[in-house]
Amino acid sequence: MGQALLRLSAEMPVAFTVVAAVSRKPAQRVIDGVPQFAASELGGAPAFDVAVDFSLPEAFDRLLALCLERGAALVSGTTGLADAQRAALQAAGTRIPLLWASNFSLGVAVLARLVEDAARALPDWDCDIVEAHHARKQDAPSGTALLLGAAAEAGGARPRYASLRAGDIIGEHTVQFTGMGERIELVHRAGNRDIFARGALHAAVRLSARGPGLYRLPDLLD
Repeated sequence: MGQALLRLSAEMPVAFTVVAAVSRKPAQRVIDGVPQFAASELGGAPAFDVAVDFSLPEAFDRLLALCLERGAALVSGTTGLADAQRAALQAAGTRIPLLWASNFSLGVAVLARLVEDAARALPDWDCDIVEAHHARKQDAPSGTALLLGAAAEAGGARPRYASLRAGDIIGEHTVQFTGMGERIELVHRAGNRDIFARGALHAAVRLSARGPGLYRLPDLLD
């Protein structure tokens, strides 16, 4: 994700200035004009408006603390956070603009809106979420399936889940609403992983202009 963010930031219609990149053990101090920092060196990073984080839980606390210290926005897709780290996110949202998401696909964000609307409009219909991922993915249902399930629940549905692990599938999610004699299917298929980096950069642009608060990706679509 870090490499994709660096590559795509140069292709976005909005101009990005990447002031630093963070890795566990930087191979050299500057790569392609971008200063490199280890997580332990975050305090030396130049000033920034928003940090985009796809790290590990072990590095998350330092970055959140730095964003709070500098009053900078934070976009994070780091998974596996402990309860205390999630509580720290909630508290930080009162001081800085902050977005955490398990999936940064803009298409999934729109799908979640549609799922909630459909669930609200079809209160007596069955709701099933079927997701497919590559054979190495261990968690099931996926985080995205649970995100879509939460949207369905917000609309009043009670979703059921089914998971498939096969081959090299990047990610497919189908939300099915079934009534008597008819069925609606809402589908999203990920063709490559760049969609997540593009979504995170989109969120970074929108979030940098917002006030303190905890935001969801659908909040930043308009």
